[in-house]
Parts: sequence; C-alpha cells; structure tokens
Amino acid sequence: MKGRALALLLRRADWITFGAMLALVGLGLLFIFSSTHQAGGSALQGLVRRQLVFAGVGMAVYAGVAMADYHRFGTWSGALYAAALAALALVFAVGTRRFGALRWIEVGPVTVQPSEAVKLGLVLVVSRILARPARLLREVRWTAFALALTALPFWLIFRQPDLGTAAVLLPVTLGLLYAAGVPLRVLVALGVIGLLLLPLGWFVLGDYQRQRLLVYFQPDIDPLGAGWNKRQSEIAVGAGGLWGKGVLRGTQNLLGFLPSTVAPTDFIFSVLAEEVGFVGCALVLVLYAIVLLGVFRAALQAPDKLGRLFCVGVGILLFFHAFVNMGMTVGLMPVTGLPLPLLSYGGSFLVSTLAGLGLVQSVYLRRRPRE
Repeated sequence: MKGRALALLLRRADWITFGAMLALVGLGLLFIFSSTHQAGGSALQGLVRRQLVFAGVGMAVYAGVAMADYHRFGTWSGALYAAALAALALVFAVGTRRFGALRWIEVGPVTVQPSEAVKLGLVLVVSRILARPARLLREVRWTAFALALTALPFWLIFRQPDLGTAAVLLPVTLGLLYAAGVPLRVLVALGVIGLLLLPLGWFVLGDYQRQRLLVYFQPDIDPLGAGWNKRQSEIAVGAGGLWGKGVLRGTQNLLGFLPSTVAPTDFIFSVLAEEVGFVGCALVLVLYAIVLLGVFRAALQAPDKLGRLFCVGVGILLFFHAFVNMGMTVGLMPVTGLPLPLLSYGGSFLVSTLAGLGLVQSVYLRRRPRE
C-alpha cells in the first residue's frame, strides 16, 4: 500500500518546477566555480565542493519535506519557530564574527546561519496563526500576534547587524496577512504607520548602512570605498553585452575588480551577466519565473488555507530575495547583502530555500482534484 501511495505522489509531483529548480542549482555551482577559479585548484576543493555537499543535503531535505504531509509542519510550527529563534539568540553567545557581523555558529566543520532557518520558521508559524477563518481575523489581536512574532527575530537579526535579512521578514508577514484575508483597513493602517516611522530608521542604522544608502543616491560620493562593489558590479553587467565574454572569462572577476569575498555570494548575478550576457540572464529569469509560477500555482490549487499560506510565504521569500539581489547588482536597489536563491554560495541559505520549495511540493502533491 505504501508503494502505491508513493507512486501516486510521484505521478502528481510538479516536475517542471523541480527541473527549473535543479537547473538553477547547477548554474549556481558553475558560476561559484567561475567566480573563484582564479585561485587555482583550491577553489574546487573549497567553495564549490562545500556547495555541492550543501546541495546534496538540501535535496535530501527537499525530498523529506515534500513526502511528508505539510499539516505536520503546521502542527509543529510553534516548536520549529522557537528552535530557530533560540539558535538565532545563541549567535550572540557563541557565534563567529566575520567582516564585522555576528551571524554564524560553527558546529564542527560546518558553519550555520540561524537567520536563514528563522525566515522559514516565521512562514510556518504565521501561516498557522492566520489559517483560521477570515471572519475571525477581523479581530486585531491576530494581526498583532503575527507582527509580534515578526518583530522579535527582526530585532535579533538587525542587531547582528544584518538589515537586508531582517527586512525580508516584513514583506513576508504583510503578504501573509493580505493572503489570509485580514481587512484592508488594517493593512492600510499598518502601511501608514510604517511610512510615518520610516524616517526614524535613519537614526538606528549603523554607519556603514547609512553609507550604503548615501552611495545609492549619490554614486560618486565614495567610489573607492562604499561604492566600489556597486560600481564594479554595474561594469560587469554592462560588459557582458548580448552574449557575454564566455564562462570563466569575466575580466571584472578574473582581475579582482569584483572582490572574491562577494563575487560568489551577493554578486553572483554580476559574474553570470558578464560571462553569459543578456541571453544568459534572460534564461535565468525564465527559470526563476517557472519556479515562482509553480509556487503560486500550488497556492491556487492548495486543498486548504494553511497550504495556500505556506506557498504564498515561500513565494514571497523567493521573489523578494531575487528582486532585491538582481536590482542591487544593476544599481536599481541599494546594496543589502541579500543572496540570490539557489545560485549564491551559502549552505544555510541553499538548504533552507530547498526546504521551502519542498514544502510547496508537499502542498502541490496533495492538491485538490480537478473539477
């Protein structure tokens, strides 16, 4: 009986979205190698090898989450959120500081970034809270509860400091509130309050965060300092032209103008754009569109509200990351340090992204039958 159930689930799987997801992971491995190969053989033994291991772990997590009934994650959402939050708080006690930020915990040979798990944990717990009937969501307490659950990890991540990751939590929660059916007047009120408080944010930002914003509005204010990565990224994207310079031939990357510390992570799209040009970038955009359409199709066909909200939350996470990262590399958005889903180097981010897509697949496997 279990074999038949497994075969049925496999037949119902969204293989197109799965294929696009695998293609993006493969491209990520290729351009991580391209962004580090100037270091010689150590590159393949270093970042690329680790990312390959992370991809294997992530695919195992993807398969496990997809095969499990997504309602289980709703039942355990509070515990999963609390565990991720505890790990996030633990960073301040035993975390490892890099480049002035305290975001990682070293567990033997593995470095973990708890903020990535918190994003998915927030999707789970807020979706569980808002899965109740829309008429009950007219009570402001449920909105307040969702915002409180968002505020705590936001504050902890902001203190690391990591404004980009903290900022991701806000559109996720607001999008879930909208999708859940919270009254429009409540959402408008939240928007007005946010706009009124926005100017105060300047005073709580760190010096380097303010400098990034200033460079965004005035690119020539610090071209050799805070504006360096932004300028070199734009040069790389423009230099790619229509077809690109060829894989492993990007000069901004090879000559070190785009620093190796950020090329395989935050600016992987710049490396890709220079080497495969507009055509390659368009292909990547198509792959992301396929993945996002698959996520929101799963939301539309979800058998219940909980499944729909799970898919919406994961979709917002993916879209926000991709939009901000690509916008950052071409100068349309400030430099925030948000990685590109499935492409950028980073084990915690890759595994959490694949876990989120596995959750979407779990919902799709249990979709409503066609009427």
